[in-house]
Amino acid sequence: MASSYKNRFPYYPLPQSFSLPWMPKSYYKTAAINPTLAPFSKSSQGQPPSKMLPFVSNRNTLFTRYTPDDWYRSNLTNYKDSETSRRNAECLRVDTTRLIQDKYQQTKKTQGESTKNLGERVNYIEFWKSELRHELDEMIGETNALTDVKKRLERALAETEAPLQVAQECLLHREKRMGVDLVHDEVEKQLFTEVDVIRSCQERMQRYLDRAKAQLASNRAAQHEVEKDLANKQTAHCIDNKCHHLRNSSDGISYYRGVERFDATISVPESWAKFTDDNILRSQSERAASAKLRDDIENLLVVTANEMWRQFNTVNVAFTNRIAETADAKNKLQTHLAKTLKEIFEMEMNIEALRKAIRDKGPPLKVAQTRLDERTRRPDVELCRDPPQIRLVNEVHELDETIQGHQQRLRDAEDMLQMLVHAKSILEHDLAVKANSLFIDQEKCMGMRKTFPSTTRLVGYV
Repeated sequence: MASSYKNRFPYYPLPQSFSLPWMPKSYYKTAAINPTLAPFSKSSQGQPPSKMLPFVSNRNTLFTRYTPDDWYRSNLTNYKDSETSRRNAECLRVDTTRLIQDKYQQTKKTQGESTKNLGERVNYIEFWKSELRHELDEMIGETNALTDVKKRLERALAETEAPLQVAQECLLHREKRMGVDLVHDEVEKQLFTEVDVIRSCQERMQRYLDRAKAQLASNRAAQHEVEKDLANKQTAHCIDNKCHHLRNSSDGISYYRGVERFDATISVPESWAKFTDDNILRSQSERAASAKLRDDIENLLVVTANEMWRQFNTVNVAFTNRIAETADAKNKLQTHLAKTLKEIFEMEMNIEALRKAIRDKGPPLKVAQTRLDERTRRPDVELCRDPPQIRLVNEVHELDETIQGHQQRLRDAEDMLQMLVHAKSILEHDLAVKANSLFIDQEKCMGMRKTFPSTTRLVGYV
């Protein structure tokens, strides 16, 4: 009732002095004489207009009342309407509960069948995944093995470049021999043979290297197909496994309107299984060819390594014999040259001692000359030719003579040093003539041939 009043009449708060007699008997008395607001506004005299009660023209309309019969009839009507609504609601509620239970059981059964089908599909995918994974592991192992053999072959082929370069450089260095030593000896013959052997081995290695590259390309193509198939199955497995484990309480479920009308399938179970089986068969065929090629490369590496080592040892024996023939003369020349070098060293030490002695005479000469210069400044009769003056003059002459003697000896020593150097150059020239061939064979050629690859390097393991 209070809400209905608020909807029909404006609410105006009245002061305490404006309280009206709201009892029914007071109401009917005042209504009979049509009262105005004057009796009730005496206490409001002097109040601001904003606090005064607004004027109401129709008092009967403002305070309309219902009879008790109307009140009772209204309550009975409300009771009957409420009972009818409750009965209808109860029937609807019972029917709805039964419908919900039926549809719940049907939905649960349908969802269970879908879950079972998804689980079977996951098992099929898992089986082919295991087959593909096994074949992929085998192919990766074979590809890695062939790659390792190919790398060994490349390293072995690269290792042959150094021996070939050494043999060619030995031939070039031996062209620098002088005089009668420039002969077509056994060493030169074996060097030419070594160059031919190494080039023959390189040609065979290059042919097998090209075959290995082609086989690796075929292996990687087959491996790519298997990996692609496996990746697709892994993706499908993840999707179907996720779908298989989805529940009504799972996160991430949503509505996708119209998705059931969209069919993007491109294969059937038979073609799906045949596609994977073909990939596996192709991979197995490429693996067999790769294994055979690996065995051929292994045999080739062993054969070429043995051939190059045999020729290398033959050349080294020829070099050793040739070096021994010229070593004696070279040793004698080196002995004389060593004695001359020792004497040159001693003479250089003597020259340095003379130069130091000349430098050491400088300070005493400066002292003596300074004393004489200072004594020239004595006044008048003090300029006496006394014994100190005579001794200082003699000291200066003695130091000059000593320095001149040392300088003469220094010039003699330097002349002697030049003679020794000239003798050394003659010995070195004679030694160069005799030792040139020995130096080329022993130092340059044999020095380079110390770096010939080992058998392990020639088969590509290092």
